[in-house]
Amino acid sequence: MGRFDPQVVVLTGSATGIGAATAARFASEGAKVAGLDVNTTDNETTVGSLEGDAVAIECDVRDPHSQERAFSDVMDRWGRVDVLVACAGVYVGGALPEVPLERWHDIVAVNLTGVLVSNKLASSIMIDQGRGTIVNVASMAAKTSWPNTAEYSATKSGVVGITRSAAMELGPHGITVNAVCPGNTLTAMVRRVAAEIGATLDMTADEWLEMRANDTALKRLAEPAEIAGVIAFLASDDARYLTGQAIEVDGGLVLS
Repeated sequence: MGRFDPQVVVLTGSATGIGAATAARFASEGAKVAGLDVNTTDNETTVGSLEGDAVAIECDVRDPHSQERAFSDVMDRWGRVDVLVACAGVYVGGALPEVPLERWHDIVAVNLTGVLVSNKLASSIMIDQGRGTIVNVASMAAKTSWPNTAEYSATKSGVVGITRSAAMELGPHGITVNAVCPGNTLTAMVRRVAAEIGATLDMTADEWLEMRANDTALKRLAEPAEIAGVIAFLASDDARYLTGQAIEVDGGLVLS
C-alpha cells in the first residue's frame, strides 16, 4: 500500500513540467489521480503513463465553468477529493510601460483566478468530508522580484495571499493549505523563458540558465521531480500540522 492509497488527488496543470512530475509522484504512491489541463494531447499522454487509477480531464482553469465540470467528473468517478494541487500557471514578462492589459488579464485569469476557483471548489468538498489538503504552486517570484516581471510576480504573490487566508479559514475543518515557491526549474516553460529573456541580454538560453543556476546556493536549477517531492510531503500525514506556509524550493536563490 502506498502513502496515498486510496486518496483522490486533483491536479491542475498536469500535462507537462512540474504538474506532470507531481502526477507521476502521487500515482507511484498509490493515489487516484485526476489530471486537469487545457493541453489535451500532452495531458492524455502524461496521465496514460501513470500507474494505477487515473483520468485525464480537459479543463481550462481560466473558465470557472470548465473547472466546475472537471470537479463534477471527479466526484462522479470517485466521490471525494482528498488533495488538490493547483499547479496550472503561465509565465509572461516585459517592460512595465509596455505591458498590454489583455496579457495582464490573461495571466491573472490563469495564475490567480484559476487558483482561487480550484481552491473554492475543492474546499467545499473537503469541508463536507472533514479533512483535506490543498497545495498551491506559487513561485520564488512571490518573495522576490526582478525587472520586467511585474505581471508574474503579482499573480504569484496573490497565490501566497490566497494560501494564507484559506489556511486560516479552513483549518477548523481539518484542511491544511500550503504553497510551494519553486525557483527556476528545468521545464519547457523555463527553457522558453530563457530563450526569450536571454535574447534581450545578448545571451543564449543555456547561458541565461547557467547565470540563474549560479544565483543559487546549490549552483544548479531544480528538476521537476524535486518540486513534486515537496508537494507530496505537504499532502502527506507527516505535514498535518503544517499550514499557511509558502515554502521556498529554490536551491537557496532567495537566501543568496
